[in-house]
Amino acid sequence: MLTVIKHPLIDVKLSIMRDEKTHSKEFRESINEIASFMCFEVFKDLKTHEAAETYRTPTGYTLHRVKLDDKIIIVPILRAGIGLCDGIKNMIPTARIGHIGMYRNEETLEPVEYYFKLPEVKNPLVLIVDPMLATGGSAVAAITACKKRGYTNIRLMCLVGVPQGVEAVEKAHPDVHIYLASLDEKLNEKGYIIPGLGDAGDRIFGTK
Repeated sequence: MLTVIKHPLIDVKLSIMRDEKTHSKEFRESINEIASFMCFEVFKDLKTHEAAETYRTPTGYTLHRVKLDDKIIIVPILRAGIGLCDGIKNMIPTARIGHIGMYRNEETLEPVEYYFKLPEVKNPLVLIVDPMLATGGSAVAAITACKKRGYTNIRLMCLVGVPQGVEAVEKAHPDVHIYLASLDEKLNEKGYIIPGLGDAGDRIFGTK
């Protein structure tokens, strides 16, 4: 259930994001652009229908408006996941946004949920987003939190991941499809992805 999305434009933008000299403005622009590119693959299987609403083309031809069957909720894992939202919303303006807040317990090293709020939508497609899939702990916890609230149609979109994180998610939630822009080599001794992007949250928000 893993798809690594390969595209020349994604590779170009990722190379900008990986550069330690890239400033927050360009980092944010690149992450949003990659998120938009990834939408074509993440949502390529969505079903559509012809609504009762009609419109006329410039040549005078009348057509029915085409709309998505699925109601989509974008769910960033706070805080870095927020960086992907605008890029997805640019492609799907009707998508709603929820939030999941997680922090790591310093004793157990396990993620702890401190905030959960999703829009009230019947049978939505939930897309959980986070720039990094490192150990997989936060992603697994976020998916578990959604399932506990009754959400069943869930996908996970990250920019960069490593095999360890992918395996953790696949083991805990084999029904959840994972989408990455890059599958990197490994984690270093501090838990950072190699070659990675550094601390995505700090680089998005300019906090370091």
